[in-house]
Amino acid sequence: MAAEAGPHILLVEDDVDLAEWIADYLIGREFKVTTCHRGDEAVDLIQSLNPDIVLLDGMLPGMDGLDVCKTVRASFDNPIIMITARDEEIDEVLGLEMGADDYITKPVRARVLLARIRGLLRREDKSRAADKSSTNQLTDEQLESKGVLKFSGLVISEQARSVTLDGELIKVSSNEFDVLWFLATKAGQVVSRKELVSHFRGFDYDGFDRSIDLRISRLRKKLKDDSSEPYRIKTIWGKGYLFANDVW
Repeated sequence: MAAEAGPHILLVEDDVDLAEWIADYLIGREFKVTTCHRGDEAVDLIQSLNPDIVLLDGMLPGMDGLDVCKTVRASFDNPIIMITARDEEIDEVLGLEMGADDYITKPVRARVLLARIRGLLRREDKSRAADKSSTNQLTDEQLESKGVLKFSGLVISEQARSVTLDGELIKVSSNEFDVLWFLATKAGQVVSRKELVSHFRGFDYDGFDRSIDLRISRLRKKLKDDSSEPYRIKTIWGKGYLFANDVW
């Protein structure tokens, strides 16, 4: 089922009644919604439709939601929100490790879901509207004035929302870029988990939210940091993270 309106959402949910309720709510707020009820069908739809955002249930017939996320993540850059009926940290962690951008738990609260969707779409809009001009020939002073941070071989462009390491373009998700930019603007300073969670998710850190930690874990891999003893994005135990400015 598809309904025409604004940004395109693919809703993958095997509970037909819940899917209809979510779809009706989002359509009433000027979203275009396509629904399907099987994981294997979702993979094909994500690849063919390239929706602006995917709402993906964790438990699906045909293919588990986690496997769907893992399968499409390499080629699908837009946000994925996992929906899980099991209010357990392990499911949330697995979803984020597979490449999901956010998660919500059932029972789904309509206003919370809408806020998460709009927040992720705002970040994507910034990325699509970015200036894609090259920064390779600019001086450090010009880079800084154009919203670009340079740390030796690492160049981060806020306008283009691009990351280049030793001349190689590093593919990062919108959420990963946001975390990297935030840390890089505070290079050499310890940034607490509480500050990160409050900034990106809009609520105080309760000691259990792992989404920021997992984004940083993925960034470390992509930026060729040492996962066992990180030295580029350091963990300062009991305090937070520190972006080192002299190791690039």
